[in-house]
Amino acid sequence: MNSALISKIEKAKRYAEERDRVTFVQFTARFRGDNDYHTVSFQDGRWHCTCHFFASWNICSHTMALQRILGEMLPAEAAAEPAP
Repeated sequence: MNSALISKIEKAKRYAEERDRVTFVQFTARFRGDNDYHTVSFQDGRWHCTCHFFASWNICSHTMALQRILGEMLPAEAAAEPAP
């Protein structure tokens, strides 16, 4: 195998362990909930979800789950869960 490629593979492994190197700016995901599929997105510093709960509360179990999954890879305003 080419030594340059080996070097890139090793670098990729190191990058994958250093998650603070990645910050999501925007994305869209399909989330399989208990009752249906929902489209969850993050754009312009705000969460969006197609579920009914999000329409009233601007947060839902789907967005909170992604906050937990993505953790430090989210900008600070996207990672904070609202106070109860």
